[in-house]
Amino acid sequence: MQPLVDCFHWDVMDGHFVPNLTFGPPVVNALRTHLDLPFEIHLMIDQPATYAPQFDVRPADTILFHLESSDTPEAILSAIANTPASAGITLRPGTPLESVFPYLDQVSMVLVMSVEPGFGGQAFMPEALDRIRALKREIGTRPVEINVDGGINVQTVHSVVEAGADIVVAGSAVFGQPDRTEAIAALREAAV
Repeated sequence: MQPLVDCFHWDVMDGHFVPNLTFGPPVVNALRTHLDLPFEIHLMIDQPATYAPQFDVRPADTILFHLESSDTPEAILSAIANTPASAGITLRPGTPLESVFPYLDQVSMVLVMSVEPGFGGQAFMPEALDRIRALKREIGTRPVEINVDGGINVQTVHSVVEAGADIVVAGSAVFGQPDRTEAIAALREAAV
């Protein structure tokens, strides 16, 4: 039987980098022991180089960090390299897309935020579509996936996939629905 979803995306927020506060390594690590699907651990925190090694990760997992955090990308990439997970890089909607280009050979994923990070339920920013297309061109044949997070629903998912997204993160479109199984099926159908 195929699982409903392909992976779990965990938004780790520290109340500093973004105003919201969620959970950290103890919660994610406790979940890791009960879930076999890959994890995407999205670090919306000030010091990802300190916290990335504290997660119980597997080779299929990805630790995503924000380019705008207080740690240097080099320090974060080095910290993630000491774990079994692969590294992914994320940037806010207002950060120039070209900022990630120097790191494309060091990551397996780029997460394009199509809302400001920190709160669920925001409306999709259509300008993200041009960013996805430009990123797809820059990636070329590199083994880097494009992930898109923010405002993904049955109205937006097709244009996001058509622009070049390999993976989408859906929060409110799933958890805000009375039947989550039906909501996931509708997203999958709308994506093609």
